Order: sequence, then structure tokens, then C-alpha cells
Amino acid sequence: MNIFNKVALQGLKKNRTRTLVTIVGVVLSAAMITAVATFGTSLLNYLINGSIAKYGDWHVEFEDVNSSFAAKQASNDKVASTATFENIGYAKLDGAKSSEKPYLFIAGFNNETFDTLPITLISGRLPKNSSEVLVPSHIAAKAGVKISVGDTLTLAVGNREAGGKALTQHDSYRTGEETLVPVTKKTYTVVGICDRPGFEEPSAPGYTLITKADTTDKADSFSLFVTLKNPRNVKTYVNSVAESQTYVLNDDVLRFMGVSDNKLFNTLLYSVGGILVAIIMIGSIFLIYNSFNISLNERTHQFGILMSVGAAAKQLRNSVLFEGLCISVVGIPIGVLVGIGSIKLILPIVANNFSTIISSTVPLTLSVSAPALVVAAVVSLITILISAYIPAKKAVATPVMECIRQTNEIKTESKAVKTSKTVQCIYGLEGTLALKNFRRNKKRYRSVVLSLTLSVVLFVSGSAFGTTLKQLAKEYTVEMDGDISFATQNMQEKELSQLYDKLKTADGVYKSTYQADLTYSCTTSDLPSDFVSTYRESVGDKSTEKTLKLPLDVQFVEDNIYYDFIKSLGLPTAEYTGQDAKVLIVGMNTIEHTTYFTNQSMDFTLASASEEQAKTISTTFVDSYPLDLLPRDSTPTYYFVVVAPWQMKPQFDTLECA
Repeated sequence: MNIFNKVALQGLKKNRTRTLVTIVGVVLSAAMITAVATFGTSLLNYLINGSIAKYGDWHVEFEDVNSSFAAKQASNDKVASTATFENIGYAKLDGAKSSEKPYLFIAGFNNETFDTLPITLISGRLPKNSSEVLVPSHIAAKAGVKISVGDTLTLAVGNREAGGKALTQHDSYRTGEETLVPVTKKTYTVVGICDRPGFEEPSAPGYTLITKADTTDKADSFSLFVTLKNPRNVKTYVNSVAESQTYVLNDDVLRFMGVSDNKLFNTLLYSVGGILVAIIMIGSIFLIYNSFNISLNERTHQFGILMSVGAAAKQLRNSVLFEGLCISVVGIPIGVLVGIGSIKLILPIVANNFSTIISSTVPLTLSVSAPALVVAAVVSLITILISAYIPAKKAVATPVMECIRQTNEIKTESKAVKTSKTVQCIYGLEGTLALKNFRRNKKRYRSVVLSLTLSVVLFVSGSAFGTTLKQLAKEYTVEMDGDISFATQNMQEKELSQLYDKLKTADGVYKSTYQADLTYSCTTSDLPSDFVSTYRESVGDKSTEKTLKLPLDVQFVEDNIYYDFIKSLGLPTAEYTGQDAKVLIVGMNTIEHTTYFTNQSMDFTLASASEEQAKTISTTFVDSYPLDLLPRDSTPTYYFVVVAPWQMKPQFDTLECA
């Protein structure tokens, strides 16, 4: 150890109080940075594990591949594991009300597939052979076809074709373009009802029925699910092996790993931690900098003597940096442990607040990542070295004689500290002495003012940042207006009204409301051309007509809720009452979480399912609705919701729902 480092250590031992205060500052800085890193890692693992529990631990799905391709991928050195199910075929769903989903799709699972792809049973059991089948519950919710455990289904199973090309679940329904070619007839016994399988895309044309693969009559068409050893190489992998194969990425899992195409989410994911660490670093630098600055002010005389006998500026800077390293060796490990411990205590408290982000039974637990801790320690070390380097650079740049005499700290003249009698009257003796002291040492005065300013800036920035995150969270979470939501289908309005009268007077119920959500088919030609092309691409519509046909949900709410909502928007109530009243409409992109056409008016023509009747409605676009929509099995990429008062519902009763 050279003489400069020995002098630095002696200074630390001599000024134990200041050294202890500096170490405490380092501990706080390292603890906050570690807490941010550990909490971020724990939250990401919670989101990843929750998505895996719901959608499955796979990264790429290849649809309609043969057995040789599946075997080749299973032996790929980049692949951790694979799972397959047999694409048995499609069958027509009789009585289906959803025109974009008219089929049943039968998938033949093996034992490994049941273990890999999560299936949530609602009632019944899993199929044990190829004559038993598991039916998803959204057939009843979306298609309006009720299938119960114990029912027998006799299906003409075949393949979808369009233009001589076979279509898969990844290809949305093509009205008037595709045909279903029957191949065989199969009979199944329904043994269970389950939630919609996570691997079934919302735009898929068939409701997935799950049976046990038939080992005696095995087809050569499979859906292959691949789990990679390194998910971050998923794009490289699919580009190298996909060839002409259709594939789907498990974005619900990959986005929390930061490797999805959702740029908004990726930006949010990486920027949140960066902003928080930057805020902590700025505050820590000022805290630790002041400590080192005080230390150097006291050692200025010592630095002057050392420079007078030939000490180089680099040697003196290294001496101060060595002092910072010594403090880091003590402070950073303690700070890391304190940061981990604090997050361990906080997680059980905030766990319930994050349960609304993703619907899962996976608990939010502490997850310590070695790379994250290394990054936290390095960031803390950089913060300390910056805090030490700034005053050290200033000290070694001071002339030798000024350091020895220590005349550089306070340079002032009598007239500079002179105060007026008015100031003395206003502030008194104490205030006058303080003002003279500030003028006598302007550098320290500015440092104090800057530190106070930074404290306010950090507090306001943190508060604004938290508010922004809450607003973003509202777009990514589902909040219900009430504690209990009850939905029903195919129930007469009179019968529903009687049931509602009983429910609203039940014990513990202090507030209630009702609504009806109906879906119609509508046409319009006034939408922007860029939106029309984007929408058609998202639903697989290749039409080039100017008029756009799309599904339109109509939400009927209580009259008083509707008109209170009108008033809250500042809209004239007179235009939204009467026979030909305007109604509100919300247009939303559920991927980018953005609204369209706010505060614009437009006419839509609603048609019945048979297109024999039609009704034109005048709408005003807004960006929110008064009540949350009733729960739906899946959300399309784009949706349009008309909000209307209950008194207008009879005007729509003449139209059949789409």
C-alpha cells in the first residue's frame, strides 16, 4: 500500500463520525438500488410464472406440421422441450351465433401435452380415450350453444380449404371463400367443461375440443409447441427453422421477458427501472458528494503540502477514489442485504395490489437474481466514485499556495456582506447573521440551495412518476364497478327483472345496477382509410371496398347513469334524448391501448343477422364508458361499443343480434 492510500485510511479512522455518516449514505444508496432491482426481478418472475400457469411454458407454436418436423425440432440443440397434439380436424357448429367462429376444432392430446399445456377444468374430468372429449365453456358464452357433461356429439370432421390451400387455426374465418371438406364421422361423449385453452387465439375460427389422441388411427398433422433453452433467441430460431411453416409466438409469456413485438410494453418495462435508478443515483451523488466535499475541505492543507513536495494530481485523485472504494467495501454489501431484506418485508404487503395485473394463483414471492445484484452493486460503486471524483478533481486543480494557506474557500470583502437596515428590521439579528454568512460563503450557500431544490424535484418527480404508472396500470388491468358481476343468456327480460329485484335487496347489497350488452353487425364508409386497412388486416379481410362491415357492441345502461355520464362529458343533454337521439361510442385498440375518433360524430347502419332490417344511429366518439362491460371470454384487437340509455332498448329489439 502506497503512502497516499495510508494517509486516506488514517483520515477515515481519524474522522470516525463523518466516515460513519458517509457509510450510512452508501448503505442507503445501495439499498435503494438493490430494492429496485430485486423488486423488478420478483415482479417480472411473478408475471412470467402467472402467464405460464395460464398459457403454458412454451415459446413457439408451429401449426400443421408432420411428425418428421416435430422429431427434428425435438432434437434441436436450441430446444429445451417440445409437446404436440394431433390436428384431428374441423366440424360445423350447428346453431353458432358468432359468424366469425362457426367451427369446432378437435385436438388429440397425449399425456405429455396435458402436462405442458394448462387446462383449467370447470366441471367433469379429462378425457381418457379417443371417444371422450373436453368442451370449452366459451362455446355457450360466445356461440350461444349449450353443451353439457354427458352429451353425445356426432360430428362430420374434415378440413378447411380455400383456393386449394388447407387452413389452420391461425387463419381466421373467410366468409364466402372457404369450404369445409368432410373426411370422417366421429362420435364423442362430453366428459368435462373447461376454460378456453390459452393456446387458442381469439381470432381462431374453431372452438377447441380436446380429446385423447387415437394411437391406432394416427394422422400426420400436428400442432407443435417448442420451449427454447434461451427464449431471447426466439426470433433467430424461428427464422432458421420455420421455412414455410406457420408459427405463433407465445407473446403472453415472451413480453414479460422483454422479447415480444409489443414496443410500448418493452419501453415501459426497461424505462421504469432506468428512471428509478437514475433518480436514486442523482440523490445519492448529492448526499455522498457533500460528505466527500467536507472531508476534502479539511484535507486541503494536507493536499497542498503533498503537492509542494511533488505529489502528482493523479496520485491525489487516486487517493480520494481509494477512500471511496474503502467505504464501498463496507457500505455496498450492507446496502445489498438491507435492500433484499426490505423487499422481502414489503412483498407480502403489496402482493394483493398486483393480483389484478394478471389473473393467476401464482403468489408474488421474493426472487433474487445474481446478475441483478451484480448490476446493483456496480451502479452503487459508480455512484460513489462519481461522488468522490467531483470534489477530488476540484481540490487538485487548486494552486499549491492557496491549498496551504486555505484562502480559496472564503473570498469576500466587507462591502459584500453589508446588509441594509430594512433587511435587519425584517429578519432581525439572527436572520441578518445568516444572510451575512451566506454572502461570505456563496459556494456553500448555493450547494445548500441546490440540494433543497433537488429534494423537491425528486419528490415531485417521484410523485408524478407514480401517478403516471397508476394511469398506465389502469389500461393493463381490469377493474370492475362492483364486487359481484352476474351475467346470463337467453333469459326473458321480465324474468331477469324479477331476479334483479331479489338480488338487489339481498343482505349486504347496498348498491346495484343492471345493463345489457348486445352485439350487432354494422356498416359505415366514413372511417379513415388507414384505419380501415389496418382493421381489415387484423381480421383477415382482403376486401378493398370503401364500406367497412364490422361487429358493434351496444351497451344499454340505466337512464340516470347514462345522463349523469352525458353531463360529466359536458355534452348537451337535449341532443341525447328523444326518439332520434344521439348515442355515445367508444372505439378502442386493445393492443396499443389507444382510442380513436374522440369527439367526432359519425353515423352507423346496424343490420340484423338476416340483413332484412336495418337501423341508422348517430354517434359521438368518446374515450370511456360509464359502466364496465360484462365479462367476455376474449377481447378482439379492435372493439367498438355504443353506450345507450335503457329507454332506447325497445328501438333495437326489432333487430336480431349478430
